[in-house]
Amino acid sequence: MSMVDRRILKSQEAIKNAFIELMSEKSFDQITIQDIADRANVGRRTIYHHYMDKFDLLDKLIEEHINELRKLCESASEMDFVEGNLIWFEYFEGNYSFFSTMLASSGAPSFRNRFLEFVIEELKDEVDISEGKNQGLSKDVILKFFGTAIVGIVESYFTNGIPEPAQVVAEQVGILLERNL
Repeated sequence: MSMVDRRILKSQEAIKNAFIELMSEKSFDQITIQDIADRANVGRRTIYHHYMDKFDLLDKLIEEHINELRKLCESASEMDFVEGNLIWFEYFEGNYSFFSTMLASSGAPSFRNRFLEFVIEELKDEVDISEGKNQGLSKDVILKFFGTAIVGIVESYFTNGIPEPAQVVAEQVGILLERNL
């Protein structure tokens, strides 16, 4: 990796971190590119070099984390729900400021919708309506039911609605999924 690449990555990291910090302080509507530039200690041109505007920045940031979660799901495909969930929650913990800001701030709806779509996508293959306990039920209803439940739990975890440690939450959600899917 060249010096230039490293410098680009460093300024992108600074921009993303500045943006997340600002989102935890004020509403998305109030944040300007100038605010981000000042906080990240880069010029506005640097930001525009990487992102079209703050919507694009938010989008790319969400995209990045969803892609990381997707990779984790692929690596956990052989595991049961309990083990798989522990990996997810470790990732949430490691990126706490991003997720807690996304779920508690005004930028939340766009993140929440993307996150829900992603969760449903990941659950699709786990749902069997041809036999067993979910036989004859609507696949859409099942997916929406568990998708919104998972997103709701993650949200409560980050907004301190659930005072349990990550590991406990992950295990219990895993047990509930094992039991019902």
